[in-house]
Amino acid sequence: MSRIGSDLKMQRHVDAYAVAAIAVVLAVLSLVGDVVSEDVRWATALAALGLLVYRETSPEQVSDLDAFLHSRVIFDDTTFGSRLRTAKTVWVFAPSAVNLLTAATADDLRRTVLAQADGVVRIAVLDPKATAAVDLAALQLDGSVDFQVHDLPEALDTTVTRLHSVAAWETPGSLEYRFAAFNPGFSLVAVDPYEKTGVLIVEFHGFHNESNASRMHIELRRSISEHWYEYWLDQFEHLWAGARPSDTS
Repeated sequence: MSRIGSDLKMQRHVDAYAVAAIAVVLAVLSLVGDVVSEDVRWATALAALGLLVYRETSPEQVSDLDAFLHSRVIFDDTTFGSRLRTAKTVWVFAPSAVNLLTAATADDLRRTVLAQADGVVRIAVLDPKATAAVDLAALQLDGSVDFQVHDLPEALDTTVTRLHSVAAWETPGSLEYRFAAFNPGFSLVAVDPYEKTGVLIVEFHGFHNESNASRMHIELRRSISEHWYEYWLDQFEHLWAGARPSDTS
């Protein structure tokens, strides 16, 4: 009952509750005799059926924040590798990307996106030469978690070495990587960002976390919010344009 009260207060699903209420009233009246005409009963049944069909065929609407706000556990439910199976474009920004760009992920990219002639992978990480920015990001990211598992400068070196190796692979698709001058306070992954099926995941670094995995993530699709989906695409485009190209690009 509390959920119904909350929905009505927020004016959610009012049409469904109205039809359901009428149906209940008619059902009760039908028990005491022919109080309700056959026409009214059929009209109510058809209205309920029409509402059901409309809801089944209408675009999915998010009514609960928990439906698209997550921790990093989202990657347990839907792995990054599984998102790449039909992808042609992948964008990534993360200060070190060490958690995402593992050897297994690099191989996933090789067998999917990079295996296609029009496959494009763009990855941006912090600029190792921007030592002040790296030190500040290390203070924020390594020093703000209760259970640290990485050292940012070392993790960044590991990623840059891996990116250099992957960029040298002879694959039909292309990988380009760049270096951002500072940490903007978020990480971002976009898969097929300009396609109807595109998905965009943003991780907020915050000021304190129990662990890296506990940071808040937002998973966006155009059907959820065209405005904010475009906003975060624009964030990556500007970050990419301002980042320093690698020596191998």
